[in-house]
Amino acid sequence: MNSLVVSDVTLAFGGLYALSDVNLTIQAGLITSIIGPNGAGKTSMLNCISGFYHPTRGAIRFGERVLTRASPHQVSSWGIARAFQNIELFRGMTVLDNLMLARHRKLDYSFWHAFIYMGRASRQEAVNRAFVEEIIDFMELEPYRKHIVGGLSYGVQKRVEVARALTLEPQLLLLDEPMAGMNIEEKEDMVRFVLDIQKERHTTVVLVEHDLGVVMDISDQIYVLDFGQLIGSGRPEEVARDPKVIEAYIGEN
Repeated sequence: MNSLVVSDVTLAFGGLYALSDVNLTIQAGLITSIIGPNGAGKTSMLNCISGFYHPTRGAIRFGERVLTRASPHQVSSWGIARAFQNIELFRGMTVLDNLMLARHRKLDYSFWHAFIYMGRASRQEAVNRAFVEEIIDFMELEPYRKHIVGGLSYGVQKRVEVARALTLEPQLLLLDEPMAGMNIEEKEDMVRFVLDIQKERHTTVVLVEHDLGVVMDISDQIYVLDFGQLIGSGRPEEVARDPKVIEAYIGEN
């Protein structure tokens, strides 16, 4: 498993700095949370890691791979997947079709193989369908597999969003506020899924989340951003005692 290293990353939009000389080390196999007030740069950091933004300066490495100028497609192919804060599903398609569509980069056959749907095409479709069904079972989405996504509850849609990221078989999973807008029961379910993803699927997790109770309960390591700058890091108990963190984040509430 690869670790992710963010070195002196700065992200500027004209004269506005979303990130300023940020350094992070995401250790393989752990749950690492990135927290901070609104506008602190948390989602901007995920955008830099996943290739949606390219840092103005600095470097991002995932094992031997350099992500700094990579496209989202390249980042995905190297074992990093993301679930978005705002649900980015195809609302008019079923849960199963959304997850199968996410597996398209695993398919490697020609138009003619697809047209006659024999041999290589049918074998690859069967393998990918089996994997998607495994993810559906893992995320407890079996009752909804044939349902149109747009008609499902918000909490279930968030689960489908995470499931879609898992169909890419990531080594590193980026979760951008997966529990935002959920009720207590839905949050408890999502916490359980995040822990299972780490332990059972042996996946490194980076979590951006506003619920400090959740963050403190499940994180192995926490980084704290404020106005694009790293102001604290460490284990949950260390971060909770940090005066800068208390002033910038906890004190805000």
